[in-house]
Amino acid sequence: MLEKAELLLPAGSLIKLKTAILYGADAVYAGTPDMCLRAQSKFSIDELKEGIEFVHKHGKKIYLTLNLFMHNRDVEKLPQFVKTLQELEPDGVLIADPGVFMYVKEHAPNLNLFVSTQANICSSQAVKFWQAQGAKLCVLGREVTFEEMKEIRQQCPNILLECFMHGAMCMSYSGRCLISNYLADRSANQGKCAHCCRWHYKLHLRLKDGTIKEIEINEQNKDAFEFLLEEEFRPGEYFEVMEDEHGGYMLNSKDMCLMPRLDDLLKIGMDSLKVEGRNKTEYYAGIVARTYRQAIDDWYKSPKDWDYRKYMDDLYTLQNRGYCLGFHDGKLTNISQNYEYTRTLGDWLFAGSIIEWQGDDAVFEIRNYINSGEFIEFLIPGTLKNLRLTLTEFEDADNGEITTKVSAGQNKKIRIRPTNWSQPVQEIKQLLPQYTIARKPTFLPSEQQNMLNHKKEEFKILCEE
Repeated sequence: MLEKAELLLPAGSLIKLKTAILYGADAVYAGTPDMCLRAQSKFSIDELKEGIEFVHKHGKKIYLTLNLFMHNRDVEKLPQFVKTLQELEPDGVLIADPGVFMYVKEHAPNLNLFVSTQANICSSQAVKFWQAQGAKLCVLGREVTFEEMKEIRQQCPNILLECFMHGAMCMSYSGRCLISNYLADRSANQGKCAHCCRWHYKLHLRLKDGTIKEIEINEQNKDAFEFLLEEEFRPGEYFEVMEDEHGGYMLNSKDMCLMPRLDDLLKIGMDSLKVEGRNKTEYYAGIVARTYRQAIDDWYKSPKDWDYRKYMDDLYTLQNRGYCLGFHDGKLTNISQNYEYTRTLGDWLFAGSIIEWQGDDAVFEIRNYINSGEFIEFLIPGTLKNLRLTLTEFEDADNGEITTKVSAGQNKKIRIRPTNWSQPVQEIKQLLPQYTIARKPTFLPSEQQNMLNHKKEEFKILCEE
């Protein structure tokens, strides 16, 4: 067991890796496209080498993934990939397939072998099995409740344990889903999930003559009837199918957020606390890393004074589907599902990041439109404090063109001069190093703002039960 829980962030690209480390991650996990469940990984081998050097230079750790379930066509790639892993020298390798585990153990005994969440470890017996095979760490499935987790920790004291703490939930058994395979010919177990559970579905009727008719839901008739499902072995128990003019989202889970239960995980000595989100932006990586970093450090300083509510405002600046506690408290309820919409909502947007300092000029890459007079907020690493800046004009970093508004696209960058800051630029450079991210407020339509407020209130009620 580690003396202090490790904060583990996803690194879907080199810039996300560096951002996560800057904002407080103890470790990151990354993968290459062909041999893991990171099919959309943006890493090349050269970038992985650079990333590993960056992480180790900062005294942090990096774990690489080899966690796909292999078919015969994949096996021939294994020797070369394992050779590459040995050359890269990561701090651990995440594996799910027992055959792959056996091969790596035999041919690369110097590598630390971790068991991926895809292995669906939900009991102390499973942990003991993998420990006997030589695993140094086991990632527990999202489906494990806190009470189960506590028992596993007690019964398996001599192996590192990792659990999920924040990020998207899978409506299936931690990725063991075939819906994407069936509907989109993309295997979730090969890292190519199409996220069919996030799609919207419309209800149709088949008439006796064989024709199919769409049932139109509109403002005039939406309150006139409901659709109910009755399962064969539960007579008299009805499940509502919700649909509006946009369709229905009956498979769409909210996102996990265990900030309100973080003290539970720390009290029982979980070794690694994992954040999901390899395909999210560096803004997501920065916000989640710095918020949980501060929360974890504060808990260790004074557990009795710790209050999760201090940290939730920052997590709500992220685009999300509404938050839930996953399986932490036990059986899921309807509050864990988002039947109304599948898109993510938030009242802040990722404005951009400082990609480099050229002398005393900050080169800022634009990730959303910014208008003259609109403020952006830089997130200061190592603290929950922010620094606001208002620009009335924008200087193109490449050609010097001046405009009164700027939009993202084609790596658009602006130059922020020393005179734009309200304090000495040397102080600014200390506060806002390379890879610092910034955000801007956005004003949602009233319908979306009401949805967002409703989800916040639902989560508050759930956490206080």
